[in-house]
Amino acid sequence: MAEERAQGREGAVPGVGETADEQEGRATRSDPEEVPADGVEQGPPGGRETEPGDAAGEAAPPAGDEGGAPAGEAGDDPARLRALLEEETKKSQEYYDRLLRLMADFENYKRRTRQEMENFYKYSSEQIIRALLPVLDNFERALAAEGGSLESYKSGIEMIYRQLMEVLAGEGLAPVEAAGEPFDPARHEAVLQEETAGYEDNTVIEVLRRGYYLKDKVIRPAMVKVARAPRGESP
Repeated sequence: MAEERAQGREGAVPGVGETADEQEGRATRSDPEEVPADGVEQGPPGGRETEPGDAAGEAAPPAGDEGGAPAGEAGDDPARLRALLEEETKKSQEYYDRLLRLMADFENYKRRTRQEMENFYKYSSEQIIRALLPVLDNFERALAAEGGSLESYKSGIEMIYRQLMEVLAGEGLAPVEAAGEPFDPARHEAVLQEETAGYEDNTVIEVLRRGYYLKDKVIRPAMVKVARAPRGESP
C-alpha cells in the first residue's frame, strides 16, 4: 500500500489530494528562485542585455536629439536664426549710435572747457580793473584841475592814494613790516649796511622800498638798510 501511494503521488498533480500539512511542507522545501542547472542566470525576456544606464535608472535621450538639446531649437530653424541675427544686428547698431553720441558730447565738453579756461585766464584781472577805474577817474580829475594851492593838490593826491590802497587791500595786498624789525631774508632784501651803535646788530634801520604780501605770500621783499655793530664791539 505504501508503494502504491508513493507511486500515485509521483504521477499526481502537485496540490491535488494533499493535506494542508503536506502542502505547507512542500512549499517550505521549494526554493523561491530556481537557478538553472548550468549556473548561469538568464537575462531579461527578449534577449536584451541590461546596460549600466538601465541599472542606474537613466533613460536614453529621445531619438533625433544630440547632446540632450531639445528638438526644434534655433539651431534647427533657419527662420529663427535670421530673426536672432536681425535682433543682434539692431542692438549692435543702437550701441554704435550711442557710442557716437557719447564721443560727440565728450568732444563738445572738452572744447567748451578749454574755451572757459582760456576766458578765465584772459579776463581774470577784470574784477580788480573794475575796482581801479574810480581811482583812474580821480587821477584824471586831479590832472585836469587848474589853479588851486599846492596844499589842495597834495590833499587830492593823498585821497587818491588812500583809495588805491583800499582797492588793493580788498584784493589781499598788505605791506611787509620792516623798519625796526630783525632782518629776515625771507621778507627783506638788504642792499646797504651801516655801522651804528644805536641799533642792535642785524636790525633793519631804513626801508628803501616797501615790500608787499598778497594774502600770506611775499610777492616782493622790502628793500632795506641793515645795522651792523661797530668793529671792536661784541655783537
